[in-house]
Amino acid sequence: MNFTVSSSQLSSRLQTISRVINSKNAIPVLDCFLFELQGKTLTLTASDPDNTLNTSFEVVDSSEDFSFAISSKILIDALKEVSEQPLRFEINKETLEITIYYLNGKYSMVGKNADEYPSAPVLAEDAVKISIPTRVISSGISCSLFAAADDEVRPVMCGIYFDFTPENVAFVASDGHKLVRCRDYSVVGAEKSAFILPKKPATLLKNLLGKDEQEEVVLEFDGRFATFSMGEYELVCRLLDGRYPNYNAVIPQNNPHKLTVDRTALIGTLRRVAIFSSQVSLIKLHIEAGKIVISAQDTDFSTSAEESITCNYEGAPMNIGFRASFLIDILNNIPGQDVVIELADPSRAGVIVPAEQLENQELLMLLLPVMITD
Repeated sequence: MNFTVSSSQLSSRLQTISRVINSKNAIPVLDCFLFELQGKTLTLTASDPDNTLNTSFEVVDSSEDFSFAISSKILIDALKEVSEQPLRFEINKETLEITIYYLNGKYSMVGKNADEYPSAPVLAEDAVKISIPTRVISSGISCSLFAAADDEVRPVMCGIYFDFTPENVAFVASDGHKLVRCRDYSVVGAEKSAFILPKKPATLLKNLLGKDEQEEVVLEFDGRFATFSMGEYELVCRLLDGRYPNYNAVIPQNNPHKLTVDRTALIGTLRRVAIFSSQVSLIKLHIEAGKIVISAQDTDFSTSAEESITCNYEGAPMNIGFRASFLIDILNNIPGQDVVIELADPSRAGVIVPAEQLENQELLMLLLPVMITD
């Protein structure tokens, strides 16, 4: 069995799908790529126990349909050293000896039987199917992924919650200290449905999705699995099992004190001042009309810092404490020049939103305060 393929095209596709493969696998065949040739269509697959990513493209001079598995590390490392040129694959169907011919040379290796490779799960017949613009999923994942937890005690928090309603779709993530809710009103569900996407497939999607406004992702999901079909790639992943907390219940509905501040300037100030904080990176904000005074100290090393920044503030003067690293993470994931921070009192969560929301989007981030001594 043999076929010919472009070296750069093959290398690019393999590099992309290789992100699924774990560094250590209990099942040895998952260290391999699966090659499946049908007619002139070559499908490449990479898997871990919970996720499967595949891609298909056309080859030339294919002789017959055949499938085999081949070591991912050896193949990727070998193709990195080959410039753009045709590669000729010749496979002995009996011994699975694989020879790859390129200009002035060849690689030889032994593959594995494709039957050893686990099949991707099949979704239930009643699976929900929705087409979503690429930009909507890309934006939803990008602004919320950082807030997902790494907590084995509460596994349902270790992912992004996709919440479809007849009014909008919401992307939600929280680690118990901070929360992100990104609603998009350009996508609606026929009825209420939801699932929790783990962090690994969410990260894979973030890297796969393009910026083309016209492209769409076909999403199908049931109670256990989800399939994302986009352009030349398809991702099948296992979902997190469990009930996501009622995120809307923890979002304050009326924080009367509001300040508007330049996002980039605030990030710079926080980074400078936080250097002088203790290990928990606690910073104190004193907010009054026209300015915020940001301060931090580390009593163990007798260090401290204080810096002021201008703002527009409506409300009574207030002192409130936050973890600097959490606040910086939130500000880094909000688009636009200015942000609005809505506060009630030093013991209640602050709500942070962009001063100008993107079209059809409502982005809200929440951060719990840290108790401080005035």
